[in-house]
Amino acid sequence: MKQFITLLLILFALGCKQNNQSQKGTDLDNKVETVLAKMNLKEKIGQMTQVTLDVVSRDSSGKVVDPHQIDTAKLNKAILDYQVGSILNVPTHAFTREHWLEIMTAIQNTSNKTRLKIPVIYGIDAIHGVTYTVGSTLFPQQIAVAATWNTQLAKQAAAVTAYETRASYIPWDFSPLADLGRNQAWPRIYETFGEDVFIAKSFTKAVVEGYQGDDMSDKYKMAACLKHYVGYSFPLSGKDRTPAWIPERFLQEYFLPSFASGVNTGAATIMVNSSEINGIPVHADYHILTEILRNQLGFKGIAVSDWEDIKSLQTRHHVAKTQKDAVKMSVMAGIDMSMVPFDFTFADTLLALVNEGKVPEWRINEAVRRILRVKIQLGLFDTLFYKKEDYPKFGSDEFRQINLQAATECITLLKNQANVLPLPKSAKVLVTGFSANSMRCLNGGWSYTWQGERTDEFAKDKNTILRAIKAKIGDEKVVYDEGVTYDAEVNMEKTIADAKNADYIVLCLGENSYTETPGNIADLYLPYIQGEFARQLAKVGKPIILVLTEGRPRLISKFDKEMNAILMAYLPGNEGGNAIADIIFGDANPSGKLPFTYPQHPNALENYDAKYSDFMMGYSQPQFPFGFGLSYTKFEYSDLKVNKNDFALKDSIEISVKVANKGSRDGKEVVQLYISDLYASITPPVKRLRGFEKINIKAGEAQTVSFKISTDDLAFVAQNNRWITEPGDFIISIEKLTQKFVVK
Repeated sequence: MKQFITLLLILFALGCKQNNQSQKGTDLDNKVETVLAKMNLKEKIGQMTQVTLDVVSRDSSGKVVDPHQIDTAKLNKAILDYQVGSILNVPTHAFTREHWLEIMTAIQNTSNKTRLKIPVIYGIDAIHGVTYTVGSTLFPQQIAVAATWNTQLAKQAAAVTAYETRASYIPWDFSPLADLGRNQAWPRIYETFGEDVFIAKSFTKAVVEGYQGDDMSDKYKMAACLKHYVGYSFPLSGKDRTPAWIPERFLQEYFLPSFASGVNTGAATIMVNSSEINGIPVHADYHILTEILRNQLGFKGIAVSDWEDIKSLQTRHHVAKTQKDAVKMSVMAGIDMSMVPFDFTFADTLLALVNEGKVPEWRINEAVRRILRVKIQLGLFDTLFYKKEDYPKFGSDEFRQINLQAATECITLLKNQANVLPLPKSAKVLVTGFSANSMRCLNGGWSYTWQGERTDEFAKDKNTILRAIKAKIGDEKVVYDEGVTYDAEVNMEKTIADAKNADYIVLCLGENSYTETPGNIADLYLPYIQGEFARQLAKVGKPIILVLTEGRPRLISKFDKEMNAILMAYLPGNEGGNAIADIIFGDANPSGKLPFTYPQHPNALENYDAKYSDFMMGYSQPQFPFGFGLSYTKFEYSDLKVNKNDFALKDSIEISVKVANKGSRDGKEVVQLYISDLYASITPPVKRLRGFEKINIKAGEAQTVSFKISTDDLAFVAQNNRWITEPGDFIISIEKLTQKFVVK
């Protein structure tokens, strides 16, 4: 009887929750329709128009004053004349919170002068913390967050970013990047969660939850933006904004699931792929923007274009003869808001198209409903922004500690010959390499400025690798020589001479900051001078610890054998220097795992989930495999168990494995569950990641880790472009343990 009453109470609570959600949805729809009914055509089209901050800023001699200052006449033109609904960006400068308040106050005061007082929504690329606010918490870049294999930590970091973005009076973040990073040469791979579908799905969900929470109107939450929908990250050439060739089946199975995960989690907005897929620019692709995004995935939020991409339908893609054609194509394909961004041509052109009957007003209403919906969900009609005092934790030590944990957990130990690491703190160390004393190299692009070139200026109070090592063991034990820049010699001879007097060499190599097209490269090898520097240092005969700070896996196969230890630091953010020093000297135990396959050769850019024929025909061994990463302790796996051997469709598959820490120190381990489909109607991959869990195990102890999946999780996209689970033989593998089972 007691159990029956408990069940009734649970059902009653669930019913109340569903009724409340239904009522909230009805109230939201009613508010949207009330505002929409009052709007004229020009006001509606204004809501669909997004311009950059430069458009409303003062200029001198043709250049915007830095930092930006609002030009009242320009702002009035944008908001009072054109009813512009959104402003974005600030590419060249990080503002103080006080300056952000001045800008936002001017913008919103002007929006209050409009007939309907519809608030402007401001958007920004806060992709690893609040990019453009001085004193913010800059986390590891997204690829490094994926290397933690810790979704709870990712959610926590995203929540901090939401807090600090709202503290900067900004409610909309163009993040996360949900596309898969399956081409290691692509310059934006560091903005992805790596090459695997399951990881991308899991981390996209976690970050959207961290950004938006249960209520976007909460003063500590903001609107997320899934980007760049879809397939942007897989250009055939490896160059930014160049064509992708992705069959529909492959698109459905590999590139859509992470976006579906974000949509199902409630992501409020998406940003569209700047490039083309199979010869069709995505900004003009009705199939992708409406049939898939709206009808298949059920997305109800704003679809915003990327930078100037509607114009690009004419100027870059050559599918539109005129700008009028370009605007019509994109709006009818499914674009709700145009990131124009430098003028008001979109608004003028769209108004003319509607008046000429070439774009129906129902399509305008549809787009504006979505825009109004997000603005109401964010609470902008009630409270435009909150007081500075509401955010006492901005840039706090509490947030710094979360940042340090993320940086520490991402760093991946790839080689540790003869257990050279950790180093003794009594050692005399030469620290060298162009990234050794650079905050720019720790943060990468989208750090204070678009290309991150001013990071050393804005993060001057943070520890570089050099400063962190000095703080760890004392200045007197550290000698520093730059040795080389990114691609040129500086003082190599002196560095080699100093190396002879050191006990160990910490060699810091990798990349400078970049993003988008400026990051395109023709050679995935590190620049020749960096490799030559490493080889010359190796001749000295002292142990070398190679630290790689890079946004993508640059090739090191010409000198890796001469390195005694290799740490992959990715782009670990403002606490990266401290995290690297902690790991080098043993105050932290590395636990990061590669979220991509680290290639060994320039023409062997395979992914881990290769096909059986790849291996038969000469699959190239990578430098380091996907999911790889060493520890200072030893983990031993045993007792792999499955709840039964034969499963029917829709059954639950329950898997467990025991993991023991056989070493002398505590450590974190990522337990990775892979499943192989031995035979299928579409050639199956050799294995696919189907689950993971990061655990902390004390020395000498053991834990049992359990996974529960459905036979639906074994599905793939068949020839008819529909998901299917086929009966057959499968193999589970965790570490070196395997277990076979059958789906009947």
